Amino acid sequence: MSRPGIADWRALGRDERGSTLLEFGLIAPTFLILLLGCANLGQMLYGKVLLNGAIEAAARSSSTETRDTTAADTMVRKIVGPILPGASYTISRFSYYDYTDVGRMEKFTDGNGNGTCDNGEPYINENGTGGWDNVRRSGQGGADDVVVYKVVAQYSPLFKIPLMPGQWQQITLTSQTVKKNQPFATQANYSTLTGNCP
Repeated sequence: MSRPGIADWRALGRDERGSTLLEFGLIAPTFLILLLGCANLGQMLYGKVLLNGAIEAAARSSSTETRDTTAADTMVRKIVGPILPGASYTISRFSYYDYTDVGRMEKFTDGNGNGTCDNGEPYINENGTGGWDNVRRSGQGGADDVVVYKVVAQYSPLFKIPLMPGQWQQITLTSQTVKKNQPFATQANYSTLTGNCP
């Protein structure tokens, strides 16, 4: 048996049989992951657009005198459901007297100047919950109240991406809007009850 000569090695180097299969084997998995990722990204972006539009419509419909929040929440699920099948929804509504109150804490006397109601400092229990906290009240509120309506949708994407299980197991989309209820009656003001912080 003779050793391969230089000509044999050159012939082997020019032989391209099977190179297409090798190239396909290297590129196909990357292309497939990219394709599945694009499909999931498209589902997420379209779901976010639908969720934003749905909560705007739902907030408008529940700001009327009838305040049918159940029908509004059902509308959100019906609009978003086909794009995010099997999604779970967390829906919250908090009402305020005015736009400037959104996120505001209840008024208190800050005796020690630390910005927190503590050490027996007196406060006005504006939302009637019995403790110093945000002035918000749970629910749709009443006439002329400002309502922050928030929907969080969690869903499993259409495709599971191999080698990246943590990133594509559960996706969370959040949307919120602020609307003012129609002035169908006299607006109720905050409570004037007082208390002391612990």
